[in-house]
Amino acid sequence: MPPDVTSPALVPAPLATTSPSRFTGRRVHFIGIGGCGMAGLAAMLLDAGAIVTGSEPKPNAQTFALTKRGAQISRDQMGELLGTEIDLVVRTAAVHDDNREFLAAKAYGIRTIKYAEMLGEVMAERHGIAIAGTHGKSTTTAMTAYALMKCGVDPSFVVGGTVPQLNGSSHSGAGSAFVAEACEFDRSFHHLHPRVAVITNIEEDHLDCYKDINDIVASFRHFASIVPATDGLIIANGKDARVIEALAGVKSPVELCALADGFAWSTKISGIENGCYRGVVTYKGQPACDLWLSVAGEHNLINATMAVAACKTCGVEPRDAAAALASFSGVDRRMMEVGKVNGALVVDDYGHHPTEIRATLKALRERYSPTRLFCVFQPHQHSRTRFLLDDFAESFSNADETIVPDIYFVRDSESEKQRVSSEMLVKRIGDVGHKAQHLPQFAQIVSYLKSEAREGDLIVMMGAGNVWEIGRDLVG
Repeated sequence: MPPDVTSPALVPAPLATTSPSRFTGRRVHFIGIGGCGMAGLAAMLLDAGAIVTGSEPKPNAQTFALTKRGAQISRDQMGELLGTEIDLVVRTAAVHDDNREFLAAKAYGIRTIKYAEMLGEVMAERHGIAIAGTHGKSTTTAMTAYALMKCGVDPSFVVGGTVPQLNGSSHSGAGSAFVAEACEFDRSFHHLHPRVAVITNIEEDHLDCYKDINDIVASFRHFASIVPATDGLIIANGKDARVIEALAGVKSPVELCALADGFAWSTKISGIENGCYRGVVTYKGQPACDLWLSVAGEHNLINATMAVAACKTCGVEPRDAAAALASFSGVDRRMMEVGKVNGALVVDDYGHHPTEIRATLKALRERYSPTRLFCVFQPHQHSRTRFLLDDFAESFSNADETIVPDIYFVRDSESEKQRVSSEMLVKRIGDVGHKAQHLPQFAQIVSYLKSEAREGDLIVMMGAGNVWEIGRDLVG
């Protein structure tokens, strides 16, 4: 384990409004402006004095709010709001090279960039806190943003999920801090310019764009190397061997966090109540704060420790950040209660990786002590299911029964689709001694659970696709 190194040059960011932006007066057009990240960046540019336009085929509350603030937004992606006067076009990752509006922008000779690149350009003007990792990045980002808001810092933030206590998933704040989720898919986090980087963990995932775990570790090493060596800081999971491997040779200061002694940020578990953990936190061997969480799961205690560490870089005392986190209630689709059916509690969760499944099912057991736990798991991507098939099969030990609909098809090729199936996953789950069945259609699952569920049971919908619809139909 490398020693923790703290640079004396690292100082908290000023809490005042950021300095003038280079986007002031510039015309920026967003293709797909309604997404949470895109809408958040658009709002930040409006605050910076930019002239914002965009397109969004599916208007939502975020586009309406931007329109009220002066943004001109079209429902068509035909390029009608484009012209030679536009300085920059930003597109979401979902907008492909054959998109008509994107092609129109190219025809006008306008500079075009993807969302991740724009996120980096905006972050470069602020005290950027980029939170990365295979798991926990949305929750840790939300925790950090929530604590900073409660402590009066008024940060800007972009979270990869809706946070009810933050009134959405993004915000343009008056302070200089900018907290953003940093996604490793397609190496998009290489475009960011953080002053502070948080790395929660590193595991195999997104193997449709990485060749193996070594490739993933190398990608995180590149991300870590972006942090300034003079006045930056990396906050990282000190118990994750691959995180330590990724940090080898990185010149930026590092503070390691763990639920163990001997780290820069050490948290000792001091209790658990209704599945929610308490911890005593020390910083460099000195008492820092006590954490009393309202969200279940041991994994959230390390997430909260990292959030406290990130808040400290903004001048917030650990005790104040911890006090704020005591009332944090979570991100949508993270162990979210949605109602009851036949007296059984129905919960919705975004978990779509074996490690997430294990942690969530364990946390649900600890929080609710159900008579029976039904897990409806919708695999997300055929490639992920195939690459991690054996690991998935071992992940459901805390479920009494696992029900698997068809795999959610996204990004993969048709040939990849033919290489793995939900039936294969169900068989592997059975082979390791756990009860599972394949019910291809959502209607079949709803019918089965309505006939089976009873008082004391817990049913969790789990996956990154549209499995949440089952929960809605169960309680509707």
